Amino acid sequence: MAVSVSRKLSNAFEGALAGGGDPATSPLYVFGPFLKLIVVAGVAEVTFGASVWLVVFTIAMVSAMYRLVMRWVTDGSGGSGLTEEEFGGWAVKINAGITFVEYTLTFLVSMAALVTFIADRLPMLNHKFLFWDYRALVAVVLSVFTGWVVNRGPRAAAAIFGPATAAVLALLWAMNIAAVLKLGLHLPDFSWQAFTGPYLHYTLAGYARILAVMTGIEVFANLVAAYDGTPEEKSRKAFGSLLIIMGTAAVTMLITGPAIFRLADPTNPEVSVFTQAMDKLLPPSLAYAGTLIGVAVLLSASAASAQGLQNLALGLKSRHYIPDLIGRRNQHGVADMPVWIEVGIASLCFLFIGTSEETYLSIYAAGVFILLSMTGWAATQRLVRELKAGFTTSHAATLAGTVIAAFLTTAATVIIFAERFRGGAWTYFIFIPVLYAIFTYYRNRLGAPSPLQEQLGRLEEAMWTLETISPGGGTRPLVTPLPQPEVWEAAPARVARWRETVPLQHILVPLGGTAYAEQALEPAALLAERFGGRVLLVSVLRTRPPQPGDAEAEMALARARAEKAAYLERTAARLEARGVPTATRVGMGPIAEVLNRLAAEENVDLLVMTTHSKSAFRRWFMGSKASKILQLVNVPVLVFRPAPEGQAPPFLFRRLLAPLDGSAWAERVVPYARTLADAFGSQLILLGIPEVPDPALYGTMADVVAKLRARAEANIRTYLRTVAGVLAEEGVPAEIVVTGTEPDETILKVEEARDVDLVLMSSHGKGGQDAVLLGSTVERVVHHSSRPVMLVPIVEKRA
Repeated sequence: MAVSVSRKLSNAFEGALAGGGDPATSPLYVFGPFLKLIVVAGVAEVTFGASVWLVVFTIAMVSAMYRLVMRWVTDGSGGSGLTEEEFGGWAVKINAGITFVEYTLTFLVSMAALVTFIADRLPMLNHKFLFWDYRALVAVVLSVFTGWVVNRGPRAAAAIFGPATAAVLALLWAMNIAAVLKLGLHLPDFSWQAFTGPYLHYTLAGYARILAVMTGIEVFANLVAAYDGTPEEKSRKAFGSLLIIMGTAAVTMLITGPAIFRLADPTNPEVSVFTQAMDKLLPPSLAYAGTLIGVAVLLSASAASAQGLQNLALGLKSRHYIPDLIGRRNQHGVADMPVWIEVGIASLCFLFIGTSEETYLSIYAAGVFILLSMTGWAATQRLVRELKAGFTTSHAATLAGTVIAAFLTTAATVIIFAERFRGGAWTYFIFIPVLYAIFTYYRNRLGAPSPLQEQLGRLEEAMWTLETISPGGGTRPLVTPLPQPEVWEAAPARVARWRETVPLQHILVPLGGTAYAEQALEPAALLAERFGGRVLLVSVLRTRPPQPGDAEAEMALARARAEKAAYLERTAARLEARGVPTATRVGMGPIAEVLNRLAAEENVDLLVMTTHSKSAFRRWFMGSKASKILQLVNVPVLVFRPAPEGQAPPFLFRRLLAPLDGSAWAERVVPYARTLADAFGSQLILLGIPEVPDPALYGTMADVVAKLRARAEANIRTYLRTVAGVLAEEGVPAEIVVTGTEPDETILKVEEARDVDLVLMSSHGKGGQDAVLLGSTVERVVHHSSRPVMLVPIVEKRA
């Protein structure tokens, strides 16, 4: 779970307040579904205590297990980091899939419980407006509001939601003290009869319903890196934070739980059992204050789940498990699309499934215990390995306790699925395989990340802060060492490619009859003059061939062809007058396919065209001629936005910008940049964008990210120097620029700052929906750049 920390934490209590919002809220809503089940069934007197003691025992064993995790994993990746180290790639995708579901369910449960607390005081919310309860509409409004605030960045979220954890801890202890003062200390009765005959089912079913009290325990393992001190001191403080929160939850189960059982009526549909108990245990003013505290902390928990989803998306993007579009940062430095996806899912659930937290608790707890059991077995595997390396009695005892915790969490997972399968737990058999397949698909499409990207992604997924840089908070160890600086020794074939001079003599210009399209004639003529080439003017009739025997359609087509041919001849005469050899062709069919075919037939070296910018939405659903051409043609394309009619500036090649990322496909622009720079005497700028973002985006994690960023900058600078050295040997000096974070934003900023005349980029050739989903940097640059862009496809030109 994401939390906001703007400096290093100094003690366990600070950590409890920073990370305990989600687990501290669980006692507010777990008793209702539990009591409703056993009271209605008439078995509460026998099963209540057994279920509660089972949960308390589970809390104790899992907390002890997490003490090991906190010692081993100190970079903030927690139990997920441990399972990835022990089990490998499949655990990464399983963890990510379940975590995505869990963040969404945290949002659902917290918001549903929040609305329940409000409805306890405003019963009118239980009435209907048209097809929906008012409480469903309130939940949707609050969900949208929470998403909007979270997407404005952590400072806005912290300012509006604030640290509510201290207030809810005070409320829980006030309830515990009031229960003892008014009713005496009555711990739940433990009866072995609860595990016999017809009682066993209800004991285990009740256990399954209140296991959600352990949600959020993972956050304390993720929080280790936020503390001051040595690794051992950090892990000890983080464990202290866990004990404060989970200890409060356990004490509340043992003291306030029996009081709720005695005082509340779980069959009352108007008021939750926790509010009923508050009203009877606390003075009226404190009871109403408790409702406000509950609302505040549940709203804060919803916001924290949304921030956690943002961080998860950033990490998965860095590790190439999701497309850039999903994990892309907005102007506030956070990934906003995952939050709107979460808000959309939550809103649909509230409107069409309802706002009872019981509806979502079974799915919620199921995912929690899958992750806990994976962590338990990962810890067991590591302890076994350590025990083999050197046997000690303490290690053997620790292993025994960890095995118990692993078996306990696995058994709890089985119980939840068995008891709550039809209640929603079955959805994991759909969600997780689908998400696993999605992550696998994008990893295969995008390729494996670099070691730096992999390390950054792990940090981002577990990121517990997004606020200001820590004022000298020191360093902390990573799970794995920083990757060593890369030494670029390019293969001879790649170096030979950089030295090539490519042909730019045969140039194709598509024309539709507009003055805007004709602005492509000037750069085409300029290139033909400089390289001694020719220009092919093409106009395409976007129509199907007429049916055989349809004389009228054939005559109409002939007239259209004649008109196009006449227009092209008139235009060609203007170029011929400049001494540029020019030919014309009229094609028929889909424009991109026709141009691709003619380019192959005429052995075209370059296509020059203009484009009008459209929004990404319209390009995806409606398409544009330029977009389809850019996606399909197999020759380089020089594309630019036309100036208003009569205002087209002269086309120049003074400064060329070539972004390179170290990949062979990106280097396909190098021969074209070299050829143009040599022919026009251009200044060539090689742009490198480090694969690690600005550390200022990472709050107190900035010290680690700064090291990764420095390593990334060194790697890309070394690589660019290698390329520049080869070009210099060929008589084409190149300047090196290393800057930026997001590739498209950086390219657009640098082209303006350096007043470049042409940007050269390689194009993957991905088009349509795939281009949108994968997040094409090329598409965004082309449609937002005020400068001409030359796109070089990664496929070879057809002969």
